[in-house]
Amino acid sequence: MLSEVVYEGILIVNDQQVIAASNTMANEMFGYPKDGLNGQELQVLIPKKARNQHKRDAGGFIKKGEKREMGADLDLFGVRQDGSEFPLEISLNPFVLLRKRYVMAIVVDITERKKAEQAIDHWYRIFNESLNEIYVFDVNTLQFLNVNHGAQRNLGHSMQELDQMAILDVMPELSKESFRRLVWPLQNSKSEKIDFESVFQRKDKTQYPVEVHLQLSKIAKKEVCVMIVLDITDRKNYTQRLEQTVEERTQQLSEALKAEKKLNELKTKFLSLVSHEFKTPLTSILTSTSLLSKYTETDQQEKRDKHITTIKSKVKYLDNILSDFLSVERLDSGKVRYNITSFPLSKLINEVIYDSNTLLKEGQRILYPKDIDGINITFDEKILALALSNLVLNAIKYSSEGTNVRLKVINGKKQLKIEVIDKGFGIPQEDQPFIFDRYFRASNVLTTQGTGIGLNTVRRHMQNLEGDICFKSKQGEGSTFTLTIPIKPNGNEKDSIG
Repeated sequence: MLSEVVYEGILIVNDQQVIAASNTMANEMFGYPKDGLNGQELQVLIPKKARNQHKRDAGGFIKKGEKREMGADLDLFGVRQDGSEFPLEISLNPFVLLRKRYVMAIVVDITERKKAEQAIDHWYRIFNESLNEIYVFDVNTLQFLNVNHGAQRNLGHSMQELDQMAILDVMPELSKESFRRLVWPLQNSKSEKIDFESVFQRKDKTQYPVEVHLQLSKIAKKEVCVMIVLDITDRKNYTQRLEQTVEERTQQLSEALKAEKKLNELKTKFLSLVSHEFKTPLTSILTSTSLLSKYTETDQQEKRDKHITTIKSKVKYLDNILSDFLSVERLDSGKVRYNITSFPLSKLINEVIYDSNTLLKEGQRILYPKDIDGINITFDEKILALALSNLVLNAIKYSSEGTNVRLKVINGKKQLKIEVIDKGFGIPQEDQPFIFDRYFRASNVLTTQGTGIGLNTVRRHMQNLEGDICFKSKQGEGSTFTLTIPIKPNGNEKDSIG
């Protein structure tokens, strides 16, 4: 059929407002399968709020039987099968077949046109509302084609007046010849933009200094100049410049004082953290050591094992803290030496999980990632172990008893990702922008042991090695931290300085 080779949707509607026939384009447009519209009431394609009025209007139109466009100057919308609405244009053509009245509706989806119109309106508003003066004029005649509101206000001319003027009418220092010399590099592709200072003249003959940014553009096929002008009267005023300089120096001094104050606060916070984070585990070690001496009987081995486990756990915790502190010092001094080697990923993950098992809470488990045997990566093995251990230990520490910590490996062509997923406390939304800042602790875990150093250290190491770390988290539901490791061709082992 001819209706199947056109780009418009075609609907044939009878005098009962039932769709008698429809082409493929119409069915696709409204989200129906082939011939799915046939037999449907026309009302299913009309937004609910307009159905009653449309039914009355359509009945009258069918009886009257005159060809016309529907809804001139109105925004018309159709409803797809999934309930979504879209803008359209409709042309109505009534006809009679076998003594029955029908209407052929030609439907065009104008979604893209509406988007284009909105984009044009958006850029036009930007043009008009810009605080800078913007002039568009013909590159040959130099006559104004458009001038934004900011320029009209500053010049004191209306757009009707400017339509009869050229750019040189407001630039008294330039002649036509000098302006041609100015734009010559643009017209001959020697430069994309020209910046210069000049003087503009208002309607009342007062003048003001300006900074001009000039470039070529095209409207349709016409070559035009686009000139963005900044009024620099204040910049030319010596006193204001001096005051600005004083203000800038004062601001710099204030920022330096703030930086020094922040540094002192960080030092104080660091010493407080060290004191607290070392004192608590050392107290546990001393207590367990003291209690061990009391359990001398053979049947008390279980109690001895419990305290030995506590001692091991606290020693491991202290070792992690010292590792974090040493990493910070090396990173700050720029003396980190990375050792890039190729190694099996499964070996590293096994070691991290084995070491982390001693810190699991009651009922917690670490779920091993699937399908990682045979994966070899080229990276700093020690740094990756440090990073992964940090994430796993955080997941254990900030999750409740009886929960699982899951590791997932995604092996892509250009990068490998390791995800550490927990169902723990999660990170409050307002804390998330600062989670990688040194010494930062989320507001919902301030009573839990931690230094706020680990994640900062991990990110700096990963970025030094062209990797990355990111996360997503929701308070009360848990967190997913992801290490991204670049995949590089196997090569000779090498050292690098971070």
